[in-house]
Amino acid sequence: MLPGPFGRLLAAGGQALTGRGLTARAPRPERKETPVALVYRGPATLPGCPEAVAALLKSSQWGFDVRYVGPDEDLPLDHRTLAEAALYAQPGGGSLKRGYRHLKGHRHDIRQFVHSGGRYLGICLGGYLAGHTPGFALLPGDTDQYIASSGATIDSQKNTVVRVAWRGRRRTLFFQDGPYFWLPPNARADILATYLNGTIAAMVTHFGAGRVGVVGPHPEATDDWYLDAKLPAAGRLGADLGQDLVDTVMRP
Repeated sequence: MLPGPFGRLLAAGGQALTGRGLTARAPRPERKETPVALVYRGPATLPGCPEAVAALLKSSQWGFDVRYVGPDEDLPLDHRTLAEAALYAQPGGGSLKRGYRHLKGHRHDIRQFVHSGGRYLGICLGGYLAGHTPGFALLPGDTDQYIASSGATIDSQKNTVVRVAWRGRRRTLFFQDGPYFWLPPNARADILATYLNGTIAAMVTHFGAGRVGVVGPHPEATDDWYLDAKLPAAGRLGADLGQDLVDTVMRP
């Protein structure tokens, strides 16, 4: 069971919809202007990951105005920038420990943004960071390494591919030590995909008035990712699955 107020609520069969230090607010009104999507780019990610996520968002049906945020970008990652956005995306990157060290100072602003009605999209490291140990604590459950889970089909941290069942259909996606997601009993979530050992590979859940979409593999991976890793890309690009995740997290 999770420690603290989240664990006590979930043990009682409740939903962890509020958090310590958060202010409950009404859901955001529908925006008539072009929605802004923020993509983190900085030391808590790796070259190519933010750009691939940005491309995924730009090609979606939502018509996002995609902007990068980070310590060396024109826009800082802070509550003022987040207040103008509909979605914040945390791409893949290096290790969870290193990533959280760079981002822990933004934890409150990100939590408040989502709790107030914003959307969070986390891919690979961004999925780990949505959890509690450590992370932004946006999930009713937590995350762990897929390669360390019972019955995992992969046991290496190297770039490879992984098979998942996405809405019941078998697909193969780019993978590099991504997380799986676990939920306590009675937690509310839209489970989009599972790994072949039954653990959750992609899901969308609520946090306050907002929604959180997370995925362990990389549906946004482009041809060059496969070429650089010497992996065959034919039939393995998952942009349509990435769009499904974006559509689900953006749903009212």
